[in-house]
Amino acid sequence: MTTPLKIGALSKQTEVAIGALRYYESLGLLHSKRGSNGYRHYSPEAVQQVQFIKKAQAIGFSLEEIGEVLNLHEKGNTPCGLVQSLLQGKINQLEAQIVQMTEFKSELESYRDRWASNQPQPAPGDICPLIETVKLEA
Repeated sequence: MTTPLKIGALSKQTEVAIGALRYYESLGLLHSKRGSNGYRHYSPEAVQQVQFIKKAQAIGFSLEEIGEVLNLHEKGNTPCGLVQSLLQGKINQLEAQIVQMTEFKSELESYRDRWASNQPQPAPGDICPLIETVKLEA
């Protein structure tokens, strides 16, 4: 029989703060049993589960997404299809952000170049006449 881990031991083995472990448990990502003294007792498998959570976070998965993956696993299914789908969604989102950031960079470069060659004169009340030339979209 394997010995259950108290939260401090789990924290030490996984290098995850006790508060984070409690938070993971409140989200249903981790499970413990309470001893007669009220202490949380985790199965030895909790170490692997916490390491899985950390690895999934390292590649950009939210705790909610990690919960979906763990839930599927707990039901006896292999969640790799879900993981691949979530990952593809993240890649698509990053590609869209790259396009937006590239467009924004071009816009900023345009302002820089225009302002370098044409310094507008301040009007009464202007804070910075350069920024005053920026058009706001409705």
